[in-house]
Formats: sequence, structure tokens, C-alpha cells
Amino acid sequence: MRDMEKKLKILTYGCQMNVADSERMAGLLKKIGYTLTDDAEDADLILINTCCVRATAEDKVIGQIGRFKTLKQKKPSLILGVAGCMAQKEGENLIKRAPHIDFVLGTGQSSEVARVVESLERERKHFIDTSNVSGEIPSEVFPLRGGKVSTFIPIMYGCNNFCTYCIVPYVRGRERSRPPEEIFSEVKQAVAEGFKEITLLGQNVNSYSGGMSFAELLKAVDKIAGVERLRFMTSHPKDLSDELIAAIAGGKNICEHIHLPVQYGSDKILKRMNRVYTVEKYLRLVEKIRAAIPDVSLTTDLIVGFPGETEEDFKETLDFLREVKFDAAFTFIYSKRSGTPAATFENQIDDATKHRRLEELMSVQNEISLEKNLALKDSVVEVLVEGASKTDEKIFTGRTRSNKLILFEHGKENAGELVNVKISQAQTWLLKGKAI
Repeated sequence: MRDMEKKLKILTYGCQMNVADSERMAGLLKKIGYTLTDDAEDADLILINTCCVRATAEDKVIGQIGRFKTLKQKKPSLILGVAGCMAQKEGENLIKRAPHIDFVLGTGQSSEVARVVESLERERKHFIDTSNVSGEIPSEVFPLRGGKVSTFIPIMYGCNNFCTYCIVPYVRGRERSRPPEEIFSEVKQAVAEGFKEITLLGQNVNSYSGGMSFAELLKAVDKIAGVERLRFMTSHPKDLSDELIAAIAGGKNICEHIHLPVQYGSDKILKRMNRVYTVEKYLRLVEKIRAAIPDVSLTTDLIVGFPGETEEDFKETLDFLREVKFDAAFTFIYSKRSGTPAATFENQIDDATKHRRLEELMSVQNEISLEKNLALKDSVVEVLVEGASKTDEKIFTGRTRSNKLILFEHGKENAGELVNVKISQAQTWLLKGKAI
């Protein structure tokens, strides 16, 4: 098999950090002759980059691994690898469960993927490495980026917060920050490739410690020529500084959108989650943000069904939602993760109660989201064009600076352009309008 003929299929589950990791592994594999394919049956190498934050993500991975067993039986030369957070968590157990897996790479070893694959091309045997979870970040990266307009650039890895429900510190390791010069270089590389929107990534970007504060880093990236939109995620409320608020308010290309996960709306549950702030402190922070950035869009994450959650706790959270009025919320049912403190807590909540509360929570938030969007009707917003809709090529999609999804009729616009759109219709999750 000549190098030019080698095909790679990557499946990515989980967060934006996993997307960025997959792009980096694809770039490394490109250097040894692999090109991307969407067809698993055409692939010589299938790489599954995994998530283990929730049980549903793990279930999807296990199902996918099972489906590839038949493909490997038909094509014995196929190399099947598993990387990412679930690989870090399960390690050898994955191969015990599914011996048709050829290699397992933990989160600290993704930079070794090309070396491992070359070794397996020469001699087929199981390879497992989940070491170096908090090790050095590779200085050279060669991401093979997806998309055409927006891209993710990690500025740090790992997490030191140890929320009681979260597996991330155990599978991603302690916080490590990339040097600013490497980040600036990668941003310039992305701009040279044609990307207009940059999102700086970290489990908690506010903890960035690469020789300057995160606010200073954000302002420096904002000055790089060619960056037309600048975003970041995710922020921990306990660390969001006045300096960062001022940087967003005074920025040229820094978007007026902050994703600020609160997780819950009662002090009792926040304490059990080890979130290290109170509802009152969070509310004061929201007031401060909105005073400095009047047009800001605030989104959040919320978990229902956490161990010990009572009806009173849940009612407090609904009241909290009505007070804050987030533009949108990503809502989740608590998922017990082995190895986390919350998995051993008493008073676990039954599934029926979890689902009932989730539906009620979503109903309240959907009303708020629709109210927020209706307020934008007849206004004119700046939209970064992403391209044609997946369901109708006559309709183009894009996002506002506040991260609202916009649909509008296609005229002469091209992906990557900034256009003004007048909003004519508002729905819960999106806006519709006409380019002017």
C-alpha cells in the first residue's frame, strides 16, 4: 500500500477541546501519508476520539466500536484506534472488552499517534499508553482543521477545580498553559489558512498562566491582523476577573458572548458540587458583566438530578433562571461517573424524577430564550456567514457576535463574509432575516 492511498476516518465525541485534539492528530497522520475520508469502509485507519463526561457519550463510543468489529473482519488490514478521555479512563479495559481495537492512547499521548500508527503498520499488536496525563504540551502542532470559517485553538489543558461530579481533572490532568508565542503563532497560521473566527479553548480559560493573564492574552490576540471574530470558552465563575470584563468591553473583535456555567441555582447543591461560589456571588458577577457590556449574550450549563437535590432546591433553580434570564442554557441530567466523589454520595435521584425536572427546566429556559430572541425582531445584526444550510442550499446560516444562529436567504454572500441582516422572525433557538 503506497502512502498516497492511505485513508483516515476520524470520529470525534464530546467537547470543542476534543475537536481541536482530533484536528491535531489528523495533522500528524497527514505527515505520514493519511488523507481524510468520510467513508469508514474506505478507511485504512479509523480513530475514535472519545468523551467520558456523561454515560451517554461512553455508550455511543462502545456502540461504534462494536459496529467496527464486522468491518475489521472483512478488512483485516484496517487499524482501529481509540483516543481521548474515555481511552484515558478505561485504558486496557477497552481492549479486554473489544480485542479488535489495535491501540488506545490517553489524553497525554495524542501527539504520539503517528509514531504508534507507523509501528502498527510494521507489526500488528495491541498498543496501550495512558501515561503522561499531566505532561508537557507539544510545542509543534500541525492541525488539519475542519470547517472554513471558524476554528478552535487550545490555550491550556487540564483542570484543577475538582467539581465533585466531573471526571475531567482525572482524565485531562492538572492545568498546563501554552506559551503566548505558540498561541499567537497558531492564530496567525489559522488566519493564513482563511479562518475568520478564532475560539480560544481551555477547561477554565480564566486560569490561564502562560506568563500573562487571560485578559492580556485575549487583548493581544484581538490585535492580530485578520482575526475578525474572537471568542473563548469556558469560564469558571469563580475566576472571571474585572480585567477580563474590561477587555471584552473594550475589545475590537472580541465577541459580546460569555459562556458562564453555573451548574445549579441553590447554594446547598453548589456546595455539594464544590463550585466554590454562591448564587449571590454569581448574580453580582452577572450584574457587573451586564453593566460593562450591555449587549452581552450570557449562556450557561445546568445539571439536574444531582445527588441530594430536593424539590425546594429545584424550585430555587427555576427562580434563579427567571432572575438571570440567560440567552440559552445547555441542560443535562446528572450522570454518575465512577472515580468522582459524587458517585459515592447518598440520596441519588431516580431517573423518572431527573427527566421530569429536566423537562420543566427546559420549558422555563425555552420561554426565556424565545423572549430574548423576540426582542431582536426588526433589528439589524452583523452576521458572519458560515455557508449554506444543511437542509436547504438556498438558505445561508451564520452567527451574530452574540452567538445567535441566523438563517437568511442566499444572495451574493460567501462563507467568511460579514453581512448585515434584518431580523424578521424569532424562534427559541434561532433567528430568521434578510441580508441588507
